[in-house]
Amino acid sequence: MKALLITACAVLGVGLALAQGSPDTTPAPGAPPSPTPAPQKGTMDKPAGKKEVAVIKTNLGTIVFEFLPDVAPKMVENFKDLANSGFYNGTTFHRVINGFMIQGGDPLSKDSDPTNDGKGDGPRKMPAEFTTKYSHVRGMVSTARANDPNSGSCQFFIMQANNKGLDNQYTIFGRVLEGLDVVDKISLVPKDRNDRPLKNVVMEKVTIETR
Repeated sequence: MKALLITACAVLGVGLALAQGSPDTTPAPGAPPSPTPAPQKGTMDKPAGKKEVAVIKTNLGTIVFEFLPDVAPKMVENFKDLANSGFYNGTTFHRVINGFMIQGGDPLSKDSDPTNDGKGDGPRKMPAEFTTKYSHVRGMVSTARANDPNSGSCQFFIMQANNKGLDNQYTIFGRVLEGLDVVDKISLVPKDRNDRPLKNVVMEKVTIETR
């Protein structure tokens, strides 16, 4: 896949061609990105009641996000299944853009070849699950894909700033509860011209917990 970010396991359009499908940094007309200040201590308001969350322990800190099965049940189950199997352990955030998003989850990012990062897939391709209930704003977790809207698989991205131009193009399936300060830290690491960190930002362990 070319670089999935938002393009399949990478996000793209212009920037998409970028990674297998990474999100394009160019928003739709009338919907420019509008970064918002990070909440104190890197957290967002937590809804009441226990729920399943994904806990991403990286070498730069921990990110916790809740799932949104009300709008993307298939993608939620896909992510949980992959995480429970250990699929994400050792993968990296291979594409990071300050003022936009951080993308990761590609199994090819585990090897020593940086040129194939963003081109890998998981065992399944998932159908698009677009929604008008949520938007691509800071802290939302969405699915990277290739040109085909139904090509999302394992790669995902976390919004570091607002970019509503991605709405109805990528499947939102989670929302960060803790660790937005870590997302900011990752977005600022030194990187090459392809937005790949010069030093790997590794997802040491990704687990599903009830909190």
